[in-house]
Amino acid sequence: MPPGYPRYRLVDLGTLGGPESNTIFPGRTLNNRGAVIVSSETAVPDPNCFLDCYWAHAIVRRPNGRIVELPFPVGIDPTINTSLAADIGANGQTGGFVTNGLMDPLTGFPQLRPVVWGVFGGVWDLGTFGGNSGQVNMLGLWGNAVGMALNQVPEDPDFASFMNGFIPAATQARAFLWGGGRLRDLGTLGGNDAAAFAINGSGTIYGISYTDTVANDSTGLPTTHPFLWKNGSMQDLGTLGGTLAIVGDGLVGGSWGATLNDRGQAIGTSTLAGDETWHAFLWDKGKMIDLGTLGGDNSEALAINERGWVMGRSDYSPDSPNHHAVLWRDGTKTDLGVVAPCLNSTATAANSLGDVVADLGYCTDDPSDLDFNSAFMWRPGREIVDLNRLVVPASNMHIESAFGINDKGEIAANALLPTGELHAILLVPVSQ
Repeated sequence: MPPGYPRYRLVDLGTLGGPESNTIFPGRTLNNRGAVIVSSETAVPDPNCFLDCYWAHAIVRRPNGRIVELPFPVGIDPTINTSLAADIGANGQTGGFVTNGLMDPLTGFPQLRPVVWGVFGGVWDLGTFGGNSGQVNMLGLWGNAVGMALNQVPEDPDFASFMNGFIPAATQARAFLWGGGRLRDLGTLGGNDAAAFAINGSGTIYGISYTDTVANDSTGLPTTHPFLWKNGSMQDLGTLGGTLAIVGDGLVGGSWGATLNDRGQAIGTSTLAGDETWHAFLWDKGKMIDLGTLGGDNSEALAINERGWVMGRSDYSPDSPNHHAVLWRDGTKTDLGVVAPCLNSTATAANSLGDVVADLGYCTDDPSDLDFNSAFMWRPGREIVDLNRLVVPASNMHIESAFGINDKGEIAANALLPTGELHAILLVPVSQ
């Protein structure tokens, strides 16, 4: 066993009768109490194949180990709909969306309803601004929530869908703050569309907005800037020279749960002049700081912790297509490397103690191999170690990704069964 690392008990979070479950969320998957949110498949086929070809429901594993399926709003049949919890707050409140059994007549795609689930089992449908879709992206400390909801004003589908998390949309997308039973439109930076992705303890909201309504040739989208919103004022954070800057690594799929900390530091990814390359950035003390790369062309920031450490990935050579997990802290870059024979790695999360978890990729030549992907842990002053080596007793499940680590050292991750199905798992530290 590698010295200086905890040993872990692997807890399989199972499914709701279907083949798979996962913790692949853009927001916070795990809180410091040990509650974790999961998307779990039922045994009922989904004719829309929205996320998979089974209806999937949101569940929470409580700190006491109890698995709770989150309810649907009154009037929505859970047997023919999907729910997804995108974020879990410090007190166990969760937020996300549910489908409502209706199709959006403008897109032919299932309608989504933004919802908040209470700690004790209630569920609130937050509504929209008159449009056919919306979603909660993150919860605040005081029961409020931020996200995106459509209105009824026609919009270029490409523009609206980008703000809608690439889910088809045909009316304007608007950033919202929900609290006290009221849905508030936060406005924009000059364009028609915006979305809010994170909120910190002081109520500052982090999101993106179009600054105009004209598509750039390089991206096909209007110029897009991140913003910070507080007390009715929206601050334009700009870009690193390009026309597109995104919360987290939204250029390649999106993450936003840990992109704003309580110090007001925010992270993301911005194109450079010409929009052909992109770099991770840190917003701190009123400035957008280019975090650079490990030597290659591109880098992306995925998460920031309360210490101001930024996790992500970076190309490390202009001559290689591969990337390494990188940690930016105190003005320096640390290449976290890979566990041989893997070629790629991406740092996904860190706790306030400095423990970092990361994904590994291209660990074999065959993508169908169970160990094609893996996950590792890094501690200051230690070599990285494959998480699979830290599990006691050894498991026949292969940990292939990790998305969250709390201050107790618990890790929200995914693992493959020997038969190839993916299950959400929780890694719980055990006594040495």
